[in-house]
Amino acid sequence: MTAFAGSAGGAVSHRPSAQALLHSRELWATIDVCNPPKEPNTIGVRGSMPGDRRAGDRMYMSFELQYLTAVNQWVPLSSSTSGYVAVGGGGSVRQGGWSFTLKPSSTHGNGKYTIRGLVSVRWMHGKHVIAHGQVPTTAGHKALVGADPAGYSAASCSIG
Repeated sequence: MTAFAGSAGGAVSHRPSAQALLHSRELWATIDVCNPPKEPNTIGVRGSMPGDRRAGDRMYMSFELQYLTAVNQWVPLSSSTSGYVAVGGGGSVRQGGWSFTLKPSSTHGNGKYTIRGLVSVRWMHGKHVIAHGQVPTTAGHKALVGADPAGYSAASCSIG
């Protein structure tokens, strides 16, 4: 598993509300790596979160994989979570990512899985949580680094 972080944007002084942070267009998640030839069975999840405009505040992301069951429910893929990863200060928009390498199972139907990511986000001021939420992966986002192939962005990934 590998983590990636990056920043984009500048700093301002007023902190937006928790509601504004959680409804920002800068809050998103995407699959940016899906079983590439050089890294078979690898899935990369990338997220973006807006800054709260206070450089001293900290932002964190946790990355998780989920699979789609036969009854069309998303269920956590056991042991496929990163735990919270610091992605930087709150002064600007931040991106972070995590790569998972899976071991396909022959016990699941035809051995094929549809997988998505779920990114949990948290803004902190010292030990105080300012806002938190979860974002499922969607397509059409621009990762700063890590996409394979470059520019790749999907809501889910089929593997196995």
